[in-house]
Amino acid sequence: MLVGLFAFGRSPSQEHLLVFYVPEAHALQQAVAQMKAAGFLPVVSLNSYWDEVGYTFEDPDGYRTVLEGRAWPV
Repeated sequence: MLVGLFAFGRSPSQEHLLVFYVPEAHALQQAVAQMKAAGFLPVVSLNSYWDEVGYTFEDPDGYRTVLEGRAWPV
């Protein structure tokens, strides 16, 4: 993909993730529905941990976003 003067390729690996922590169940389900409506594909994560705690989506360039159903563990 070419945007302006910069070319972007595929994700370097399936472990390059953008993770959003969404602890409220209703908000998590809304976010999942919005990701699907926007055309993101649900996928099985390379690391099974993410499948246990949330949902992983992949965009057409192979970049992955995780919606985790728990609060950030600070």
